[in-house]
Amino acid sequence: MIGKLLEKDGIPAPGGGKTWQSATVRSILTNEKYKGHALMQKTYCENFLTKKMVKNTGQVQQYYVEDSHPAIIAPDEFDMVQAEIERRKSLGKPGRCNSIFAGKIVCGDCGGLYGRKVWGSYKDDKNYRKEVYQCNEKYKGSKRCSTPHVTEEQIKTGFLVAFNKLMENRSGLIEDCRLVQATLCDTGALDAELISLRRDLDVVSALARKDIAQTAKAAGESDCGNDHLERFRQINEQITLLEADKVKRLAKAKALDRFVRDVESRPLVLKAFDEKLWLAVVDLVTVGVDGEMVFRFRNGKEIVA
Repeated sequence: MIGKLLEKDGIPAPGGGKTWQSATVRSILTNEKYKGHALMQKTYCENFLTKKMVKNTGQVQQYYVEDSHPAIIAPDEFDMVQAEIERRKSLGKPGRCNSIFAGKIVCGDCGGLYGRKVWGSYKDDKNYRKEVYQCNEKYKGSKRCSTPHVTEEQIKTGFLVAFNKLMENRSGLIEDCRLVQATLCDTGALDAELISLRRDLDVVSALARKDIAQTAKAAGESDCGNDHLERFRQINEQITLLEADKVKRLAKAKALDRFVRDVESRPLVLKAFDEKLWLAVVDLVTVGVDGEMVFRFRNGKEIVA
């Protein structure tokens, strides 16, 4: 959808082409250079004779440099985009993001995403047209899910009801968010473990190089180098998992920060639907078989509307 909007506005793709590929858009959205940071050695030279460059998937050490150059995207905004990308991945099913409600409403029966549908007919010499949101999986397969469709007005009204319930104890809500940040989002232990693992990685790497050199001299009589290389791979995998966990915790902390800022800046009673507030505070809406909507906010709180 982003690509189509860029094409519609006449903005050329990298290289001057008219067509924007989804992979190009995804690459831009996830490129840390736009927030002023740099990840060194994304690729490395596999063969110095042919100068062949390949993607680095752990073969050589990478280095992340913060504030390496002026940013053109606010770091907080960039990080929120990464969190939103991960949130959509966690849904398990891709959805078209052609409205502010896309990817945020799920079926309580089958778990499918709700999508916008247009109902139309010719009735009483007039064109009848109605837009609704309905489970994308409703008419797929032999078993049909029993959740009803919902209108945009119902979603907006439900959001107002749920958000106003959320704001009934705003001070307690903010206190809970800060507590979650201090406990579940803390990365101190992860940082300490990462430092220890990186030290181990340097040691194992040195031992592996030494064994490989000795093996070369002994015409391949030793397998010790392979043992150290396997240990190197295992440590690298541990580091990758811990770094991914750290990214999630930092993203959660920043999402809670944004959530608290939005909550603090709003009146205790919201009277009109606010698009930016919806995007900032709502994580997911689940529609039940009885049409009841459960709103899950960014702080993890669920409220029935």
